[in-house]
Amino acid sequence: MKIVIIGGVAAGASTAARARRLNEDAEIIVLEKDAFISFANCGLPYHIGGKIKDRNALLLQTPKSLKDSLNIDVRISHEVTHIDCQKRQLTVIDHLQKKTYTESYEKLVLCQGADAIRPPIPGIDHHKVFVLRNIPDMDTIIKEIDAGARKAIVIGGGFIGIEVAEAFRQRDMVVELVELQNQLMPPLDYEMACDLRYHMESEGVQLHLGHAARKFSDAEGNVQVVLDNSHSLTADIVVLAIGVRPASKLAIDAKLATGARGGIKVDEHMQTSDPHIYAAGDMVEVTDTVTGEPAQLPLAGPANRQGRIVADNIFGLSSQYRSTQGTAVVKVFDMTAGSTGASEKSLQAVNRPYHKVYLHPSGHAGYYPGTAPMHIKLLFEPETGKLLGAQVVGYDGVDKRIDVFATAIFADMTVFDLEHLELAYAPPYGSAKDPINMAGFIAANFLRGDLDFWYAENFPDQVADGILVDVRSRKEFNNWSIPGSINIPLRELRSRLSELQTGQPIYVYCRVGFRSYLAYRILKQKGFKTVSMLAGGSKTFNCFCRTELATGKPGIPFVSHAEEELAEMPDALKHA
Repeated sequence: MKIVIIGGVAAGASTAARARRLNEDAEIIVLEKDAFISFANCGLPYHIGGKIKDRNALLLQTPKSLKDSLNIDVRISHEVTHIDCQKRQLTVIDHLQKKTYTESYEKLVLCQGADAIRPPIPGIDHHKVFVLRNIPDMDTIIKEIDAGARKAIVIGGGFIGIEVAEAFRQRDMVVELVELQNQLMPPLDYEMACDLRYHMESEGVQLHLGHAARKFSDAEGNVQVVLDNSHSLTADIVVLAIGVRPASKLAIDAKLATGARGGIKVDEHMQTSDPHIYAAGDMVEVTDTVTGEPAQLPLAGPANRQGRIVADNIFGLSSQYRSTQGTAVVKVFDMTAGSTGASEKSLQAVNRPYHKVYLHPSGHAGYYPGTAPMHIKLLFEPETGKLLGAQVVGYDGVDKRIDVFATAIFADMTVFDLEHLELAYAPPYGSAKDPINMAGFIAANFLRGDLDFWYAENFPDQVADGILVDVRSRKEFNNWSIPGSINIPLRELRSRLSELQTGQPIYVYCRVGFRSYLAYRILKQKGFKTVSMLAGGSKTFNCFCRTELATGKPGIPFVSHAEEELAEMPDALKHA
């Protein structure tokens, strides 16, 4: 068996390694057009910022190490320019020897990944405009910084853009970030990305959201960027991080089937429309786990698993790739953001019914030092409570919770199942009622009819027909309140029910939703017919309707039945 793999890094290297473990006698050739066969591309921004100090730590494998350990023939700087499917033959340029040759195959595996998008914007070929996809890109950017670059413009507010902006700030550079959409991290829903926006601004990154770069030009050796609002920015260096597209030209030229976004169509065995050709990684079209729609989701975890599945099927093991649910996490200075499954906007796009809840539990026990509130959004089916998606933004424990949500979605669990999960607890790591359990409690209560919500994005229209009641303490209310609300602290509510009319709609809110839930239960059991509570409390409200409390810094941790006491602490009310 002769297997030729085009491309290394995640999918290609995984395919080659698994293939060798399955068959010692197979001839395995990897053709990589760049100089590096296996490197940690997710670590590139962290070396730029200085967090990863040793550049060699990013180099996972070399042609020699793969030859020595797995007897794989790795050829770097070898670019495949044509696939002849009839002859099962490749045209290859050896850039080191400056020659062209042909290579035959029995099974071909395409693992070329994705290319950084460089749209046809005037001046985009300026010598100070870069992308970050590989080791040479990283080296060039570091060289510019070491040569004196002190101001940077990042175009794009997704994973790479945010990580690069942070890296530049860690090098004490002035940083401006431009994003076409009106939010950072487009995979997140708008309100969940607001916490990241406020935090990045607090860390000195100037954001230009809802704007696009329209022109690049030279400014005495630097770069001038003109935005779509005619505003001009100037910097020593510009990094494009506006996304990637599948590197599928070879596949298209070979008449392989591709999807609407250019990704190669594969079956559950990662086989293309040609039975002798497989594909894996960022260049393939996948099925979205929740919506069932075709998707292009360039993630390292799926790429590695797909490479393994390719090798299995080449050697007769019937492995299948199921779907991709888009589980991802990103570090944003001191914060962490994670998501898995569907977002609210993706569910709306396919007209999928859903309900949602918000909550702000602490990363671990509030009385143990070092925690802060996190912001959780959970999406689920109205009838069954089946989980559809989750997003978590916070400071500690975010990655742990997003992984549990990801597992639960994969296992077709419901919000009622979350109530019963038994998760590890000790004060430095969690709470006796873990945030996962709390999300299940709230969502299950909602489906059982034990509570009802009003939502911040519908303010003020949704509350216009009733009375808006703030059940926080007087000190909290006097510090800030939602416009139009009156203050009846929870501890006084039972004695002041006469101030409210049982037939009048009542909309209650507090800081995170706990006190307003208690108020809701009191009011409903005392005969008030139409009552609802603000989902996520004022902390979620601050994401939809920014106030002076949304500073980008963590507020006090949530501790049930002690919020009034915590509010009395010095500076406790400075941040949302």
